[in-house]
Amino acid sequence: MCGRYSQTKSLKTILSLFGVSSSSLRHGSDEPAYPPAPRYNIAPSQLAPVILNVDGTRVLDLYRWGLIPSWAKDMKIGNKMINARCETVDEKPSFRRLVNKRRCIVPADSFYEWKKSEDGKSKTPMRIMMKSEAPFAFAGLWDEWRDAEGRPLRSYSILTTSANPLLKKVHDRIPVILRSEGIDPWLDSGVDLKEMREVFEPCSDQEMEYYPVSTFVNSPRNDGPACWERAETE
Repeated sequence: MCGRYSQTKSLKTILSLFGVSSSSLRHGSDEPAYPPAPRYNIAPSQLAPVILNVDGTRVLDLYRWGLIPSWAKDMKIGNKMINARCETVDEKPSFRRLVNKRRCIVPADSFYEWKKSEDGKSKTPMRIMMKSEAPFAFAGLWDEWRDAEGRPLRSYSILTTSANPLLKKVHDRIPVILRSEGIDPWLDSGVDLKEMREVFEPCSDQEMEYYPVSTFVNSPRNDGPACWERAETE
């Protein structure tokens, strides 16, 4: 699964890397463009940048992490829907109507998983990233929910896949990280999910690395560079 991640790159870097024009910021809002602050510990229920395709143009906006289906009676359901398994995403009622209509990508530069000790009595947080330290994109799905007064809230879920051999040492599931050639078809609702199952293949363990960080990252209230500080031992 994926329960925390970071996105610290500048707005300029994100716009350039993922082909978003500055005029496309804040889709569906009258608010001015914003420069997302560096985030070292993005947690469920928080707002974070996502990118989607609107009439052929890539736009960037802030959505809530933890998908709240449009039919939900209570927004708390989003706390249980931060991830969607890629193997069954087109079968689950909450996701199957979104897979060919409401896809998005989620910019990130690392994510965290908690590795169990050999005796199973403790867990150590691990920061997982590309060896190059380059930013990347998770595959996501989004939906729009409205409260009793009709006010809209957009939220998203991150797809997960089986871990590669390296990361299986930490956890058996990891986020779906889209390769550069997979971003266009993922954002194109005209490309059926069945035509691009290969985008769900985990990244090569030759491209990735991880290291232990302190339990400072355990609290969603904590943010900042301290989340990345290497722990003395695993």
